[in-house]
Amino acid sequence: MESGKKQSTHQKVLRDSEQQFRLLVENVRDYAIYMLDLHGKVVSWNAGAQRIKGYSAEEVIGKHFSMFYTQEDIATGLPQYELESAIRKGSYETQGWRVSRDGGQFLANVVLTPIKGDEGELCGFAKITRDITVHQNAEQRFRQVVDSAPSAMVLINTQGVIELVNNQVEQMFGYAREALLGKPVEVLLPRQMREHHPGLRQKFFEKPLARPMGKGRDLFALRKDGSEFPVEIGLNPIETIDGTKVLSAIVDISDRKQKEQKIQAALEEKNVLLSEIHHRVKNNLQIVHSLLDLQSNRISDPVAIEMLKDSQNRIRSMALIHQSLYLSNDFSKVDLGQVLESLIPALMESYSVDQQRIHHELTLHSVQLSINQAIPCGLIINELVSNALKHAFPLDRQGVIHIGIAYIKKNLVSLSVEDNGIGIAENVVLQNTGTLGMQLVELLTDQLGGELSIKRLDPTRFEIRFWQQA
Repeated sequence: MESGKKQSTHQKVLRDSEQQFRLLVENVRDYAIYMLDLHGKVVSWNAGAQRIKGYSAEEVIGKHFSMFYTQEDIATGLPQYELESAIRKGSYETQGWRVSRDGGQFLANVVLTPIKGDEGELCGFAKITRDITVHQNAEQRFRQVVDSAPSAMVLINTQGVIELVNNQVEQMFGYAREALLGKPVEVLLPRQMREHHPGLRQKFFEKPLARPMGKGRDLFALRKDGSEFPVEIGLNPIETIDGTKVLSAIVDISDRKQKEQKIQAALEEKNVLLSEIHHRVKNNLQIVHSLLDLQSNRISDPVAIEMLKDSQNRIRSMALIHQSLYLSNDFSKVDLGQVLESLIPALMESYSVDQQRIHHELTLHSVQLSINQAIPCGLIINELVSNALKHAFPLDRQGVIHIGIAYIKKNLVSLSVEDNGIGIAENVVLQNTGTLGMQLVELLTDQLGGELSIKRLDPTRFEIRFWQQA
């Protein structure tokens, strides 16, 4: 009597639970959701169960749920084991092969939960089954792709636990795959990086985007033998049914770093060599300058002396370019403005100019030129300033020489010399003067691929425009 009453109560609880259950899950199609009685017989069946397993409710109600298991699992007592595990643990989750109505098998994720009455007595079970065959196949393909990747690949979850590694990880780090699975990813990091890594990982999962790890910083990894090596790491968020994970692609850049160091060492050697070359060229030009100075002291012909002085000034302008390169950290470019700051005062001194009578003004922007352009520019300025000092201010005439270098627009350079001297008469044909100076100016302008423009008076102005070489 008492037993029948208790069974009736259980059935009522199960019925009430079933009604609530049905309202919630009847139309769910992605999950097979159904209820079992105390003995494992099916008492409810939703649309998802019919779609996944192929049975209608009429075909399964009252049948034991072991009908969905393979013969091998039935023989080992797996259905009963799952019921007992659910009772013992309060819930039981597993994965395994299940059988559908047409005899086919599918991989299922199963959650089995006991249903209890008001007094805590067991009344039945709720079972949720999900077909994960497609997911499993996709996961297998994903694992195959990861395993065949040329880089070392490590998959970790939000807790930083390693869930997947490929063959390249084993080779790179010296660990067997089984030794890494389930371990914190920090085991692959040098000790000095481990303390801060969990915080960085948390920030990544807060905003998971594909990006390089530690951009702008040198990264190192730790092998099983304790040796560290430089790496580059790419982070790629992966969305799974278990949530977001991150797939790290790791590249050992030890060889690249060694090559970079060799290249840097070779570059430093080249720079030392270039510096020495420019230093020696400058010294040799100064020797030639001194020899010309000695020679000029031995002759009395004013024309010859002036020609030697012009040659000395030309040599000085070239020597200043090489001196600038010798003192620079960049042998590919010369700041012409800095060179002219030294060249112009030297020219004024060379011609013994009374700077109370003739003074100079400089408007020199920082224009970086290759040596192939800097030397012609230095020689052009030397000729034009020398010409102004010799001819623009006769008979103690006072005046100003203005020298400028600037960008007119991007990469278009203007080089100019102007004075407020007596000017150039209209009947003077500069190209026919026969002077070496003007011939040099025209020749060097052509060498620069530039254009020369001349204004004869108020003020007299020579301007060369040319394109800066890349």
